[in-house]
Amino acid sequence: MGIFTYQSEVVTAIPPTKMFKACILDGDNLIPNIVPQAFKSVEYIEGKGEPGSIKKITFGEGSQFNYMKEKVEALDKDNFVYIYSVIEGDALMNKLEKITYETKLESSPTGGSICKTTSKYYTIGDFEITEEGIKAGKEKALGIFKAVESYLLANPDAY
Repeated sequence: MGIFTYQSEVVTAIPPTKMFKACILDGDNLIPNIVPQAFKSVEYIEGKGEPGSIKKITFGEGSQFNYMKEKVEALDKDNFVYIYSVIEGDALMNKLEKITYETKLESSPTGGSICKTTSKYYTIGDFEITEEGIKAGKEKALGIFKAVESYLLANPDAY
């Protein structure tokens, strides 16, 4: 088994408090409504969003994948940190044991926020994740992030 780590940063005009509420705390409700082609539904199998909770995400019609299960590893509302792992589903392609994402929102000097994400891919056997595979996942996540940003810019009183 190998562990491949990838880091990324995205800057947004939305302050961290608002972005964290929309994207993380209420993302299970908001994202299927504003980006239904990404997530069709989100249902909790265990818990209600606290660490240890497990949720099943059913992907939208245009996705190459059907579903994934995520486990909430940590949630720090005061410091805008969210850690979760994809633990099951065809998104793991039978080549990955899990993928863990650590997301932290920090204030930017311009009043918005910087979203810093560390992704860790835990491979099965000698499988090696490619830059191309990481890029495809990053682009989908960025698309969802930008959709939430657009929603918040268009609805300034939301959250």
